[in-house]
Amino acid sequence: MPEEHSTTTPEEQGIELPWSRFVAIGDSFTEGVGDPEAESPGGLRGWADRFAEVLDRYDDEFAYANLAVRGKLIKQVAEEQVNQALDLRPDLISVCAGGNDVIRPGSDPDEVTALLERVVERLREGGATVLMFTGVDVAFQPVFRSIRGKVAIFNENVRKIAQKHDCVVVDQWAIEELQDSRYWATDRLHLNALGHHTIARAALDALNVPHELRPLDPPPLPVRSWRQARKEDVVWAREHLVPWVIRRIKHQSSGDHVQPKRPEAVTMRAPRHGGAAE
Repeated sequence: MPEEHSTTTPEEQGIELPWSRFVAIGDSFTEGVGDPEAESPGGLRGWADRFAEVLDRYDDEFAYANLAVRGKLIKQVAEEQVNQALDLRPDLISVCAGGNDVIRPGSDPDEVTALLERVVERLREGGATVLMFTGVDVAFQPVFRSIRGKVAIFNENVRKIAQKHDCVVVDQWAIEELQDSRYWATDRLHLNALGHHTIARAALDALNVPHELRPLDPPPLPVRSWRQARKEDVVWAREHLVPWVIRRIKHQSSGDHVQPKRPEAVTMRAPRHGGAAE
């Protein structure tokens, strides 16, 4: 199903929003990994671009920057992205960070969210609205099911931080579509176009932004035998899980040589996306 936009703009309808400068920080989730698009900066679209495209319709002077880089840990986000984000003088900031820390063996979700809170404190100093995210319920992913308790603790801490610092939360744990493998890329670690579209809608709803984005129907699940499914698991482990483990052992990151795809806050008033989220 194609993404839908009203034929009249929010400006024409007399709707005004309190934000005109949006900066996104974080890791691969916000960079848009899993949602490739050749025309987009960095070759990725993602939920934040989709979200910004809607906000752009409300204000001729709307500007958007995306400083997120795949593989970043919460400490790296704090050290490399926060000051740069604040220098751009945003009135709306999204931060989704800590997931890469939580999935690491031996990590403590309380320690991770203690660092996250310090990031949020900095971001709130300028008075910007801060948009936060809980983690996804990983019960549907056998390889991550063992860390479900850690993710739940992380989420409760995120909600507590948001309440304390007057932030807005997008509750991914509660989004049922994200329990469906059809919303995930083949690496099983990142959302695909359907998933990023779903998050964009959830973020807009969390901020009470009127929008025309509609739920998209995923393709039918392919019929697989048990043997075929196990073969796919082996291929996935070889192509995605093993390289991830090796990078952890070598203290390397997939984002070591990646630069932010939108380092400056600029207008989105380029040719608009009107096609389907394949």
